[in-house]
Amino acid sequence: MTARPEMYRFHNGEKAPLQFEAAEYDARLKGLRARMNDLGVEVAVFTSMHNIAYYSGFLYCAFGRPYGLVVTADQDVTISAGIDAGQPWRRCHGDNITYTDWQRDNYWRAIRSVSGEGRVIGYEADHLTLLQKSKLDSFLKPSKSVDIAPTTMVQRMHKSAAEIELIRRCCKVADVGGYAIRDAVKEGTREIDVAMAGRDAMELEIAKEFPDAEYRDTWVWFQSGINTDGAHNPVTARRLERGDILSLNTFPMISSYYVALERTMFVGEVDPASLKVWEANVAAHEYGMSLLKPGVSCAEVTHKINDFLEERQLLQYRTFGYGHSFGVLSHYYGREAGLELREDIDTVLEPGMVISMEPMLTIADGQPGAGGYREHDVLIITEDGNEDITGYPYGPEFNVVG
Repeated sequence: MTARPEMYRFHNGEKAPLQFEAAEYDARLKGLRARMNDLGVEVAVFTSMHNIAYYSGFLYCAFGRPYGLVVTADQDVTISAGIDAGQPWRRCHGDNITYTDWQRDNYWRAIRSVSGEGRVIGYEADHLTLLQKSKLDSFLKPSKSVDIAPTTMVQRMHKSAAEIELIRRCCKVADVGGYAIRDAVKEGTREIDVAMAGRDAMELEIAKEFPDAEYRDTWVWFQSGINTDGAHNPVTARRLERGDILSLNTFPMISSYYVALERTMFVGEVDPASLKVWEANVAAHEYGMSLLKPGVSCAEVTHKINDFLEERQLLQYRTFGYGHSFGVLSHYYGREAGLELREDIDTVLEPGMVISMEPMLTIADGQPGAGGYREHDVLIITEDGNEDITGYPYGPEFNVVG
């Protein structure tokens, strides 16, 4: 009987073009190794989608299986399941090992084949489950374990020139989706139909602008009426009615990079009470953008916008923070929580960071002006201020439609 291997290298075909040049990934790995050295870490074992994608270019599809990236002083090796065959190798910067499921825990045996045993292991405490951490300890027998999630998040928060260029292009795709949604808004149309129009327009644009990419995960949340009360409410089959408040949200995903365009809209007309809240939120949005500059902390920005809304007796309608970082993240993986506009975040803004401004006010159903109001732009922090790279207009003049 043929022996079944625990792992193998299935380097099938040629390497595919990645979103970034090899030099970009080499620079990220160099920065990572410097951080590992500072922490005394000999081997980094990554398990999250966002860090594996950031350091290797490979974005895995778990489907219940574990994936990894092992980085040592001289190796960077992705660890993938046999079901994916050669695609992980074609779509990663470094080497790749495929583990088999002929016996349990071949995943950890594959990791051990690169890491060895008894070394100082860096891991992601915010991602690795208790079960998998116990297996890391059993198979790798680390002399010490160090949480490297915080330092990698700080590295990801500072964008390279190549990342910023990609994010700019992503924002242009988001705008394409926004205009398609605006054109699709009509009384009687379902939320889902409007959402599909925006998503299809973005996917076609991505395929045109990024012919070498893999295409997945681009989506739209288009909400109407009471469904606008939460920023992440799913799309429904509700039909639009004249006077409805709408929330336009487009999210193109390109090689694991995410941006967003979010706008308040109304169908046909906007009543005076709603217009007053909308204009106040637009004013908060513009004020907030003016605050984003180097040397200012996230908490300082947050407190100033709080004061702005408090003066207008609207602060009680705020539902979450005022913005967050952009880069390798998505609605189901990744989050650079150290760069969010909240009271408890003291991170100081620096040139090369990318952050949104997105104030939201939610008025309860049955009250004058009921609904959720949100404007969202993506901004690059520059040497002396910021650059707004969202192009789709905000405010009542452009967004009373249908």
